[in-house]
Amino acid sequence: MNPRLSLLQPYPFEKLRQLFAGIAPPSGIRPVSLGIGEPQHATPQFIKDALTQNLAGLAKYPATGGEAYLREAIAGWLGRRYGLGAIDPAREVLPVNGSREALFALTQTVVDGSRPRATVVCPNPFYQIYEGAAILAGARAHFAPAVPARNFAADLSAVPDAVWRDTQLLIVCSPGNPTGAVMTLDDWREVFSLADRHGFVVGSDECYSEIYFDEAHPPLGCLQAAQALGRGNERLVMFSSLSKRSSVPGMRSGFVAGDAAIIRDFLLYRTYHGSAMGLAVQAASAAAWNDEAHVRENRRLYREKFDAVLPLVAPALEVRLPDAAFYLWARVPGGDDVAFTRELYRREGVTVLPGSYMARDDGGTNPGRGYIRMALVADVPECVEAAGRIARFCGAA
Repeated sequence: MNPRLSLLQPYPFEKLRQLFAGIAPPSGIRPVSLGIGEPQHATPQFIKDALTQNLAGLAKYPATGGEAYLREAIAGWLGRRYGLGAIDPAREVLPVNGSREALFALTQTVVDGSRPRATVVCPNPFYQIYEGAAILAGARAHFAPAVPARNFAADLSAVPDAVWRDTQLLIVCSPGNPTGAVMTLDDWREVFSLADRHGFVVGSDECYSEIYFDEAHPPLGCLQAAQALGRGNERLVMFSSLSKRSSVPGMRSGFVAGDAAIIRDFLLYRTYHGSAMGLAVQAASAAAWNDEAHVRENRRLYREKFDAVLPLVAPALEVRLPDAAFYLWARVPGGDDVAFTRELYRREGVTVLPGSYMARDDGGTNPGRGYIRMALVADVPECVEAAGRIARFCGAA
């Protein structure tokens, strides 16, 4: 067996299952989960229609590079969404089976694990795929210190030069999971300066980019920031997904875009990896990328939930509206996020995710300790019910 498998840590939801082993909510209380960030809004009918109208594609092997019409739809969306100049759909865009799969696979493409001290730098707290992808590529994951006062933004200036010299890939996430923080143009200026100085690739996880609150001020994207700073896309790749944007997590559809040389090598890797997107899914994906009305409605539903939930949980927990995404990141009374999560489930049947499960110890301190993540993905009544139970549990109801 691959010895690197033994270095992988249990996934947060496996740890959560172990935490709840042997306990159950009181009789008569229906469990409500805010634990997993799985979108639960209804999939728009026109996307389902596009899928079913193209089932003849099941009889054909799809090309790994995707159909030209899908790459063109993605390039068109990038131009409309970010105000970008010409994006070459043939060389700078590649459809993928969701951003999670692509984050893992691109790390295998970029990282040369034979180099001593090969390093992937990640935020902390973070999405655990970043760490697992680094380990299985033969690299170590180095976690940039978190700055709680800046909504847990990664402090890249605190990463030693010796680490940057060994870094082959920097993964950033904006809007961030779990805090919803959005990187500013100054943040991107620092990222690009470090990448130019040390020669590493930047991978920008932007799967939450379309869940935000102000229609006039969408989150800044990495390709947009590069253009604003007068640079090209060298050593820069973004990841995006339809799962959150269009409420189709089961379609496993997204894309990578950016540096044409990296996309070329990534396509080669994927050709051998066997990661082609089915033709019916490609047709449904193109329909989704070509429509914005359903995305605006999706955002309206999330805004409605935040408007209903925040007034209920704010008196009980230290929490505020995030910059974007669909999570609430809250400090818990007493500082023990794991005990809080277990007791909340035992007494109120509400599942949240301990913040420490999404972070690693940094100098003996886990930056997620003392926090919980709540995913507002269920419908409004269910989210309101969960918020009321949390307030009751904290004695603030």
